[in-house]
Amino acid sequence: MKKTILGAAVLGVYGIYSVGVRHQHPTIAPPLSLQGTKSNSALARTSSSSSGSGSAGSSAPPSNSKGIYRNGAYTGSVANAYYGNVQVAVTISGGRIVGVKFLQYPNSHSASVYINEQAMPYLKEETIQAQNSNVQIITGATFTSEAFIQSLQSALAKA
Repeated sequence: MKKTILGAAVLGVYGIYSVGVRHQHPTIAPPLSLQGTKSNSALARTSSSSSGSGSAGSSAPPSNSKGIYRNGAYTGSVANAYYGNVQVAVTISGGRIVGVKFLQYPNSHSASVYINEQAMPYLKEETIQAQNSNVQIITGATFTSEAFIQSLQSALAKA
């Protein structure tokens, strides 16, 4: 009788624990380049699989003061990010990338929203710094990063 009650109690505790764990956000390492400065951030940067020899953060913007793109707003193609689609619009002024806006991004699950709310600002910032699509993939948001790069490349091809 004691074994049956103890077994039921253990199973009950395990069941409650399992439900609680299922609703927590995933744990992701803080950004490598920002460790110690923003300890609450949940995403890490890794090197991009796209072509280029240096990292996006270290690439210098074009030395031409006119820039390399035509002024205007350009919308990229829709790219599949596995958990949803990604589409971006790029704003060019003075021949330089001055803004990036997400038109679509995976947001149908709470984990996707949590991850992408942190990844999107990094992707935008790195695009403006790099002045091209050679941005680093964000660990924990790999699918979104890859789809972002694909959509960004199609927008920049129009510029």
